Amino acid sequence: MTNDYPVQFSVDYGDGTRNRLTTFFRLILMIPILVVLMVVSYTTAAFAAFLMILFRQKYPKWMFDYQREVLRFNARVSAYLSLLTDEYPSTDEEQSVHLEVAYPDAASDLNRFLPLIKWLLAIPHYIALLILEIIALAITIIAWFAIIITGTYPSGLFNFVVGVARWSNRVTAYAFLLTTDRYPPFRLNP
Repeated sequence: MTNDYPVQFSVDYGDGTRNRLTTFFRLILMIPILVVLMVVSYTTAAFAAFLMILFRQKYPKWMFDYQREVLRFNARVSAYLSLLTDEYPSTDEEQSVHLEVAYPDAASDLNRFLPLIKWLLAIPHYIALLILEIIALAITIIAWFAIIITGTYPSGLFNFVVGVARWSNRVTAYAFLLTTDRYPPFRLNP
C-alpha cells in the first residue's frame, strides 16, 4: 500500500527479541534521556513557525529542520519507552525508528490563516488518540511482561503501538509543527 501523506513513521521489528534486563529497568533508564528531551522541546520553535506562516507566509528550512529533528528524537525516546526498541535513544542518529516529514512550501502548500484553527480542527484526533494511548499503555504493560517472560515483543501488540505512534506523529505535524494542511487520516496503518 502506497501512502502519500507527508508524515511517515515506522519502527523496525527485527526478530522481536528484546533484552530482558533493560526492559525490566526501562523506567529508570529513561530518566536521563527524558531530561534531555524536555530541554530541547520544540514548543518555542512551533510558536515561531506559527508566526512566520501567519505573517510572512514562510516556513524557514532551518526552523523546519530543527522541529523535524526534535520530533524524530521524541519518536526514538517514545519507542524506547514503549519497548519497541532496545537501542538507547540517540540524540542524532535514526537508529531503528524512522520518521519522515515532507518540507512544505509555505507560499503554495500552507494556508497562512489555517494555523489559527488547526489545533481546534484536530480535537476529534485528540479524543481518539486519548483512547488509543490508554490502550497502547495497557498493551505496553502486557508486552513488558511478555518480554520479561519470553524475551520477545508479540508482533500484533508491536504493530498496534507503532500505529498509535504513527497517528500521533501525524497529528503533531499537522496541528503543532504546522508542516502540512492535509488533515491527518483516522487510521493506525501507513
